[in-house]
Order: sequence, then structure tokens, then C-alpha cells
Amino acid sequence: MSIQPKLIIHGGAGALEGNIEKINHIRTSLEDICDKTYNQLCSTTSYDAVIYGIKLLEDDPLFNAGTGSKTQQDGQIRMSAALMDGSKTRFSGVINIQNVQNPILIAERLQNYDHTVLSGEMATKFAHKLGFKTYNPLTDERLQEFKLNKGGATGTVGVVALDSSRKISVGTSTGGIGGEIPGRVSDSSTIAGTYANLFAGVSGTGVGEHIINSGVAAKIVTRVEDGYSLKYAVSKTINEGKSKGYHFGAIGISRSGDIIVDKTKDSIFYAFSDGYTISIF
Repeated sequence: MSIQPKLIIHGGAGALEGNIEKINHIRTSLEDICDKTYNQLCSTTSYDAVIYGIKLLEDDPLFNAGTGSKTQQDGQIRMSAALMDGSKTRFSGVINIQNVQNPILIAERLQNYDHTVLSGEMATKFAHKLGFKTYNPLTDERLQEFKLNKGGATGTVGVVALDSSRKISVGTSTGGIGGEIPGRVSDSSTIAGTYANLFAGVSGTGVGEHIINSGVAAKIVTRVEDGYSLKYAVSKTINEGKSKGYHFGAIGISRSGDIIVDKTKDSIFYAFSDGYTISIF
């Protein structure tokens, strides 16, 4: 039986220190990307829509993914992205890839290989061998942050989609936290930050180490598979994080079409659509 497609996207977590102008820009951009991605979802699959939406987020310098990614301690940008097709329970991703425009597109290509996760220099070489052009994602704003030694704690984009055939897909992409030890691995390119199966899909955002320690995305989806509602699975995982003083949030969609967002602290910038309205927070 078919269902009304559902979509939720996020642009990361954090308070932006009261920068109302930037918050408004983020919300406007999220609304536009959500609208475009939902239209794509209605004419294609959840898998294709997730790739489409993540690419739009990576191309918008407002977000810490793709163009506009933060720099690590050595001034270099290293990005990570992951994609999971819930109907196949197949995960693919790149870790600390450099000099490409859209890490999610390399993660997509890896879905067709036996070895589905690549890292570092070899991930970059793989992308360029496939024909992806060399690209510098550094923006003037990120360069100034590096010069001022400004880091951060969070920064991710994510998309979860449910199509009319009840197939769920999820993607997550990040430029890291900024100022981290070169080569640090984020949660985005692990099943702690990106996970989907036939029952639910989840993308995480927040402090990567906290998300990895909690196994957030895979834990929530597994709880749904075990018979719990998505609302309960997310709430239980968030409360476990709160008890440890962790900082993370999650967005998710279940096979029945439930959309859930929750967090331990701070804010999540997100938008969702059920085909009737687009809501932005």
C-alpha cells in the first residue's frame, strides 16, 4: 500500500550565539531546499531524493558541509559523508575526503562497489579517478575563522526521506567541527550518525564523539525494528544522552510516516514536509 511521501532535513545543531540574521538565512535556505527536495521525492525514490537534498545542502556555503566546510588544525578541509539505502540496508561513505565539491556523490558511487567506505587520501584519489573534478570548498568566512583560531563543536547536514513505496533512505554530510586534530573521524560517516532499514531512518547531528559513543542512529532504528515506536526510540536514546551530559540530536522517519526530531541540548535547524506544509525550526 502506498503512502504520502515524507521528508525531513537538518542543517546542524547549535545556538549560533544569538546571530539572528544568520539563523534567518539558514531557515530561509532550509525551507527552499526542503521544498525542492520534496518535489524531487514525489517524482522519484527516497534514495534519489536524499542524494539530491544533500547535494543542495553541500552547495550552500551557509552549512558546514561541502562548500563552506570548516578547516582542521592544519588549515586543511577534510569532509565526510554517508548514504544508506534502507530497502537494501546498504551503507556507503567517505571519511576525510578532500578537494571535491560533493562528498555525497562519491558515497553514492561507492554503493556499486564491494568496498563501500573509503578514507583520506585514497578516497580523494578514488573520486578523481572516477572523474570528479578537483574543487576547493574553502570560503572566505571559513578562512577567517581559521586565521582567528575559531573552532566549534558541531556542524552537519542530513536528509531522511520516505517515498510512496515506504522505502526509507538517509544521508549525512559534514565538514567536521573546525580546529580538530587532522584526520579526526566524525560520526556522519558511521552508522552512529547515519542509518536506515525497512523500519526507520535516522540522521544525527551534534558532537560526533557523543553520537558515536551512543551509537545514536543505529540504536534508534534497531529499537524501532524491535517493535518500539519511533517516538519512544528517539526519546529513550536522547534521555540516555542527557544522563551523560552529551550534546546531540536526531531527525528520523518511520515506515508508517512518523516524523520525529529531538535533542539533548541546544537547537537543531531543521525543516520537514508531509506534502501539505513545510515547517521550519
